[in-house]
Amino acid sequence: MFGLGILDTIKIGAGAVAGAIVGGALFYTIGHWRGVDEGRALERTASLQRSMDAIKERNDTNAKVNDLDDPGLCAALGGKWVPDTKLCE
Repeated sequence: MFGLGILDTIKIGAGAVAGAIVGGALFYTIGHWRGVDEGRALERTASLQRSMDAIKERNDTNAKVNDLDDPGLCAALGGKWVPDTKLCE
């Protein structure tokens, strides 16, 4: 038809298969990289949110502790306030 022999047809077919394999590997690799990048971005966002939550919780705790007087702080820490010596035991 086009003057191609059986070996030429096999060579063209093998080249097409090899090209498809290389192209598929290339697209798979690019897709994998994008997926990894998206995963990193999601984890970075989640980590930042956890840090912000921990800071907020710490600020709330600090505010409660700052509102305590000496006897209240002693009691909160499980001690017993001695008014005569003004010491926490």
